[in-house]
Amino acid sequence: ETKDGWVGVVKGRPQVGAFAERTRRTRMSDIEAFTGITGDRNPLHYDRALAEKLMFGKLIVQGGVTSGILNALVAEDLPGPGTVFLEVAWKFVKAVGVDEE
Repeated sequence: ETKDGWVGVVKGRPQVGAFAERTRRTRMSDIEAFTGITGDRNPLHYDRALAEKLMFGKLIVQGGVTSGILNALVAEDLPGPGTVFLEVAWKFVKAVGVDEE
């Protein structure tokens, strides 16, 4: 369910404590779609046998997929339509595998 993230927004900024939440189970098709756009064919995303031997121990989705989900949350939910990022500083603390939420 998408909530009206503009409730309580003042001068384009959400109230302290406001939140929004989305979940999505990642799929191989997410990796393929992102590759189609960016050309990112890193074996960590496609070669299961190799990925299982490396530091994450599994196939992982590109960081752009997970940051894109966050972008959708901001643009659609909090504060909502019309919102854009002017600056970001990402720190990925965990890899997201295929078929994970």
